[in-house]
Amino acid sequence: MDRKANVSRKTKETAINIGFNLDGSGKADISTGIPFFDHMLTAFTVHGFFDLEITAKGDLDVDYHHIVEDIGLVLGQALSKALENKKSIIRFGDSCVPMDEALSRVTIDVSNRPYLVYNFPSDLKVKGTFDAYLAKEFFQAFCVQGAINLHINSYYGENEHHVLESIFKAFGKSLHMATRTDESISGVLSSKGSL
Repeated sequence: MDRKANVSRKTKETAINIGFNLDGSGKADISTGIPFFDHMLTAFTVHGFFDLEITAKGDLDVDYHHIVEDIGLVLGQALSKALENKKSIIRFGDSCVPMDEALSRVTIDVSNRPYLVYNFPSDLKVKGTFDAYLAKEFFQAFCVQGAINLHINSYYGENEHHVLESIFKAFGKSLHMATRTDESISGVLSSKGSL
């Protein structure tokens, strides 16, 4: 089974090309123009055992919002394309990952029912130019285009970098789990017979 996809998107604000392999080995070749975001997407790739190539250009002089959200949209489209009919996938994934003082849990249902729950420590101070609320825009866009139900719960943490990294690592591990196949599942895993 070849579960790969190449998706491009070009607007007046961004130009994005993504190559995504669900059955990779954790190889990342990512250039978004935002070094911290590259680091987070690399963590997602390595811990999800995906292969991911991203080249993105955008209006970073305005802010990071357009490119971060559009990468979420295109990566979600790549997931949908790579999964096609979702036949024999385990469908659910859950992972809890620490990063020093931070702990986050990500739970996924590849359900064709896009929904995001995003809980983040409210007392965490935003220190950098890439913050938790910008990450939320990425995950929201990914949910909509990937047609997944995604629950992100960061329980605690003091360092924003550590909290976000624990989320992206857990996201990779959870998506890996949900997209694995099981030969005992004929068709899709649903009492309705379809997703």
